[in-house]
Amino acid sequence: MNPFEFLNSITYNKQDLMVDEETEKAYNSFLVNRGLSYFQDTVLLANEMNCNHHLDEKLQYDFLRNIVRKRKRFSKWAKKDTIDSIEVIKEYYGYSNSKAESVADLISPEQLDYMRSKLSKGGI
Repeated sequence: MNPFEFLNSITYNKQDLMVDEETEKAYNSFLVNRGLSYFQDTVLLANEMNCNHHLDEKLQYDFLRNIVRKRKRFSKWAKKDTIDSIEVIKEYYGYSNSKAESVADLISPEQLDYMRSKLSKGGI
């Protein structure tokens, strides 16, 4: 079972998925709370479950499943953007992420093109 099945059962279909110990072990409260934190009507409930992280998974799941109103909720999960120029600078100079981000403004587009040409591996 993945966290999205638990989120779907909490927010939309309201089916009780925790019928045995195996599904109870598969429940990841952090990911479920993170998924609920993207919506205005469930962010406070997710925060409440984060504050009460010591509760059993079954209790957290039952609380959320019974208190969240039935509605189809979908959002893209926030991910860190990777910038191609940062990756080129890291590989060319051997810099870390933070150092490459700090010097990215100092490098011109012509210099980036030169670095890309030097780093191209070739091939078919």
